Amino acid sequence: MRLFAYGSISVVLVFYLVGIGLTESQTGLLLTLTLIGDTAISLYLTTQADRVGRRHMLIIGAFLMAAAGLVFAFTKDFFWLLVAGTIGVISPSGNEVGPFLSIEQAALSHVVSDKARTEVFAWYTLTGSVATALGALFGGTISQALQKTATTPVAGYRAVVVLYAILGLMLALLFTRVSREIELRPSEPSDSAGPRRWFGIHKSRHVVAKLSSLFALDAFAGGFVVQSFAAYWFYLRFGVQPVTLGVIFFWANIFSGISALLASRLAARFGLIRTMVLTHLPSNILLLLVPLMPKLWLAVLALLARFSISQMDVPTRQSYTMAVVSPEERSAAAGITGVARTTGAAISPLFVGFLFAHPKLINLPFIIAGALKIVYDLILYKEFISMKPPEETR
Repeated sequence: MRLFAYGSISVVLVFYLVGIGLTESQTGLLLTLTLIGDTAISLYLTTQADRVGRRHMLIIGAFLMAAAGLVFAFTKDFFWLLVAGTIGVISPSGNEVGPFLSIEQAALSHVVSDKARTEVFAWYTLTGSVATALGALFGGTISQALQKTATTPVAGYRAVVVLYAILGLMLALLFTRVSREIELRPSEPSDSAGPRRWFGIHKSRHVVAKLSSLFALDAFAGGFVVQSFAAYWFYLRFGVQPVTLGVIFFWANIFSGISALLASRLAARFGLIRTMVLTHLPSNILLLLVPLMPKLWLAVLALLARFSISQMDVPTRQSYTMAVVSPEERSAAAGITGVARTTGAAISPLFVGFLFAHPKLINLPFIIAGALKIVYDLILYKEFISMKPPEETR
């Protein structure tokens, strides 16, 4: 439900914000500050989740998602949009933001074995990718259909934003039904007796810090091609309308989700780090090729080929992070690395908005993203190839 909402709003969000009067540069600034706000909220909720309760924090996150959607739907004032985006939870990329992913990673790792963890994360990723795909298809289709009956195109986009808020409320209700088995037991204290703690981390500070810096680099690169701006790029370059964009990103997310299942099998054979790097490198080369394609169908083909392998590192990355920290540090570790990713991704839209405001520069985001992601892959392999998770040392 959450990823369906993220997918639906990601296709129309930039169109909507530009339609209510924001410039491309203002939109980029708003999305950057929105992601920065998500970072601060996520850091607090995830590092407190093991102490206060994972379910409670998930419910709070869902209410923040609903609140942000309502404000975005019913105001055009940049200040209030900024406040709602900073405090609430809005996903301009169609990908995870807020505290949800980090807490759910810790919860899943808590209830499954080390051997099954990567495969469970793969199915978890597939479920989210399919939901994002369906949301993108729905968001593009319904906004286009409503424009035929609405007085302005913005009204069609606003309907999708209102739906986003409604789904946030429904999500909060569903989180109240999650099993208490996801919580730490009294025998597994969420606090350490050690004198030095770093946002809920003690024994794994060095590893988490190094992973966080690398994940931030990867997310900063990915922020140049978030789904909202990628959709807008297809509109600027080829004149593609939202209904067609919905179909394109539906298949893109379907392919990325299916690739997650293959990732778990590759990881079982070659290891988590090798799978992460050797599947991510070719996807980044394909990303570099997208803006070089002279025709729409070639650009779409390159994009879909990229998505078909780009997400293989997601379940493996999540599984690896949970494997190399102790159980009582998992929520905090997932939160800190997740916040690092959000921080990296939050900075990029500011530059993308500037580049999109200059027609000759609209291809640069793809080039920058692909090059930086290749650098990330090479450093990750060098630093972590020798650190094996428990299931690879038995």
